[in-house]
Amino acid sequence: MVAERERVHVRLGNAKVAIFLGAIVYGAVTLGGDPSLTVWVALVAAYLALAVWHELTIRAMTRAEAAVRFYADGIARIEDRWVGTTGATGDRFRNSDHPYADDLDVFGRGSLFQLLSGARTPMGEARLASWLSSAGEPPAIRERHARIVGLRPRIDLRERIAVVNAGEHRRIEADRLIAWAEARSAVPRWVRPIAVLLALAFAATVVVVLFGGSALPMAFLAPIDLAVLWWLFKPANAVVDGLSSATESAGLDLLWRVIAEIERERFDDAALSALAARLNGGGNAAAASVGVARLARVSDWTDSRHNVFARLLEIPALFTLQVAFAAESWKARHGAQVRGWVDAVGEMEALLSIAGYAFEHPADPFPEFVEGGDAIFDGVDLAHPLIPAATAVANTVGLGPGHASVLIVSGSNMSGKSTLMRTVGLNTVLALAGAPVLASRLRLTPVSVGTCLRHTDSLREGRSGFYTEALRLRLVCDLLDSPRRVIFLFDELLSGTNSKDRRIAAEGLVRMLLARRAIGMITTHDLALTEIAAMFPGEVRNVHLQDHVEDGQMRFDYKIRDGIITHSNALELMRMIGLDV
Repeated sequence: MVAERERVHVRLGNAKVAIFLGAIVYGAVTLGGDPSLTVWVALVAAYLALAVWHELTIRAMTRAEAAVRFYADGIARIEDRWVGTTGATGDRFRNSDHPYADDLDVFGRGSLFQLLSGARTPMGEARLASWLSSAGEPPAIRERHARIVGLRPRIDLRERIAVVNAGEHRRIEADRLIAWAEARSAVPRWVRPIAVLLALAFAATVVVVLFGGSALPMAFLAPIDLAVLWWLFKPANAVVDGLSSATESAGLDLLWRVIAEIERERFDDAALSALAARLNGGGNAAAASVGVARLARVSDWTDSRHNVFARLLEIPALFTLQVAFAAESWKARHGAQVRGWVDAVGEMEALLSIAGYAFEHPADPFPEFVEGGDAIFDGVDLAHPLIPAATAVANTVGLGPGHASVLIVSGSNMSGKSTLMRTVGLNTVLALAGAPVLASRLRLTPVSVGTCLRHTDSLREGRSGFYTEALRLRLVCDLLDSPRRVIFLFDELLSGTNSKDRRIAAEGLVRMLLARRAIGMITTHDLALTEIAAMFPGEVRNVHLQDHVEDGQMRFDYKIRDGIITHSNALELMRMIGLDV
């Protein structure tokens, strides 16, 4: 299909060039003669017809290319070739002070957000980012499950949204747009008829002058126009600038087309029907899309204020004032609906993103939530969602009732300790966002996630690596004051200090976390920390990951085992890369 349209595109382009050259030749041949009006009309008509046909072909070709790209991206995700090639990275949502997002690669290149997101609008991306950054309540998550199941097979809807204004991710600042739409009118509505009459009067005067009439009326109208502008330009400009600061016409054009595709869909599920009804108004099937399309036209006029033609019309046509009146009229009609529209389209796009992920991972189950009581995390065959399936190694991890509350994970370098913790963390994030998890089964309580996996020094902020880690631990411990239980993940705990202080501090930290009924994992190279398990029998358990040398190469199986690691590979690694130690 794409190749055929490409051929038509080339042929139409060549035909337009041929007609243009033909017009030049005909003009040259008939120069000084008596050219036929019929021939000129035929040439112009043919060129215009081809131009329209060509434009439609280009649009169809763009949509076809976008559809091909949509399925190619899906195949890339299924085949684990998606990193750096598909989806938005979500870099704008990164926050180094978040309790887990940076440590778990929730946002950024090769992130969980990039794997999941199929959103076309900023509000869809923002809603998905919100779900990945903050845990939902079990009833809300279960409702998401039902909606995701209903949306999972609707690949046609996801394709139609993907090809809308293909390749464009335009600016819409939802909070500013809502604030603008809900703001009180700044320009008196009763002035609008006067402004329209003044503009029409000036236009009529121009026509009179062109036909040889007097220009005296212009001298009468100009001071009135200037007086009106002097009175209302500031509030009118504020209205127009408020819209410009919130969005652009191209962003609104994308938004209304995405909404239109959602409005076209018919849902059997009551929850999805209720969500769609927030866009179609319940009775007017095109309420949201038509309303946003109208605002896109107003925004287009707003964007054109700075071109030369608009500046020439500023005084005679009261251009800025007319645009402000159009914007205020739109606000009066639709302003109260904008918040609901933004919320609904954001939620629908976030649901569609997770539904697409669920469609591409049909074997992945939804988690089971256990409400009330102590924190529990019981995952069977957990795998890391960002590691290719061919190389990911599944492990079973249990924390809480029926298991130890804290696992101390010892192991050699490169054995997979950090990856194991990210596997637990990312599956928890998926579960709390309402997505399927990469496991055979996962039972968990609604928890707050806190991590301390990456901690480096900062010359700019005057922080050592140890101090940065201590601040991070303080951030995680602050979560203990929230109503939810906490799951913590600490990598190479307190590695920036000596073994004696590390042992004392780690024991005190574990004691405090257990007293606050938290669950979690701690990795370490320092076997002194493994002694902590004996201080809290039944509550703290030692596990390890190991390696072995085979044919002169270090091998890892990345499987979790009971007990403490019995050897180290640091010296062997150094010797393997040529260091004589």
